[in-house]
Amino acid sequence: MWTAAYVRPSKNRHTQSPAASQHHSSCLLLLFLYFIHVSPVLPRRVQVTVVFLSSSSSSIMESLEKQLVCPICLEMFTKPVVILPCQHNLCRKCANDVFQASNPYLSTRSGSTVTSGGRFRCPSCRHEVVLDRHGVYGLQRNLLVENIIDMYKQGTTSKPSVEPKLEQPMCEDHKDEKINIYCVTCGVPTCSLCKVFGNHKDCEVAPLNNILLLQAELTDCISMLVGNNERIQAIISHLEETCRAVDNGRRQKSKVCETFDHLFALLEEKKGEMTVRINSEQEEKLDYIRGLRRKYSDHLDNTAKLLETAIQTMDESEMALFLIVDGTNTSHLDKLQLGYENMDHFKANFDHQRRTLISIDFIKCTDQSETRRSIHHYVSMLA
Repeated sequence: MWTAAYVRPSKNRHTQSPAASQHHSSCLLLLFLYFIHVSPVLPRRVQVTVVFLSSSSSSIMESLEKQLVCPICLEMFTKPVVILPCQHNLCRKCANDVFQASNPYLSTRSGSTVTSGGRFRCPSCRHEVVLDRHGVYGLQRNLLVENIIDMYKQGTTSKPSVEPKLEQPMCEDHKDEKINIYCVTCGVPTCSLCKVFGNHKDCEVAPLNNILLLQAELTDCISMLVGNNERIQAIISHLEETCRAVDNGRRQKSKVCETFDHLFALLEEKKGEMTVRINSEQEEKLDYIRGLRRKYSDHLDNTAKLLETAIQTMDESEMALFLIVDGTNTSHLDKLQLGYENMDHFKANFDHQRRTLISIDFIKCTDQSETRRSIHHYVSMLA
């Protein structure tokens, strides 16, 4: 019979509600079970009274059992029990399942994590748990909870079982014979007499226990294949996402072409501005030089006519003096101004712009090497 220990309340305390009393009794039961496990003698300063569990014992045991249920598998904790930094407990196997679900790309072997590090969230409070190089095996075991589970199971097994004992199935052809072999040819379970004298004497048979073990192994293999398929599907999804990201190269190509087109437009605009300036000044200078040339040509023609007149009137002194004065007067003609003799001041140095154009390149991403390593890791897992 299970016993519980409770601290005798003082007379000055208010009466507790039934819910509070039940919670208080559950806590005291845990303390009592722990003290019994650690030492048969309770501490002297803890005044306790041992009483038999009355009608409320079943409710207390149910409350205790709820405290020992894993939030993942919804079953009683399976040893080893690990305690998270947030003080919540999990079966180590369930913690490993949660870790693998949060890190689907980490390689596993026989259901146990062989990689180091990683993180997952507590299913009870969503607190992030960061693992060290030992993975879930680096989490501390909660020995107190494990001891309480052992004592709880001992108490429940000590009670008389009320569940009916399962009867082993009997052979339909031989009522007194239990089914203990499996006919591999027909695919049905049968008994030994059926193999010796009955319908399966020419069939291939195997022990039923071996078939059950083989079936259990096949079930485990199927579960493992399903888990691997889910992991591979997650990797495929990641690769598809990577393909979509790489396919964005078309958009990047369009942006590059658009940028170069804009640069070409700027160069063409600048080219037009500079050629317009050159053409304008060139026309201005040519008009001036051509006008000056016409003036000098007219002066030359006038001088030739004057020379011819002078030859004809050499004997007339007054006419000769007038011709001499008129022929030597050239001060009214314009001289060629400085700067009109060439177009050398329109020279331009494009060396700096040329070096800038040659050095055009893509921006180097800092996480490019990390992306390569990630893709290589995922592909190696598929190999």
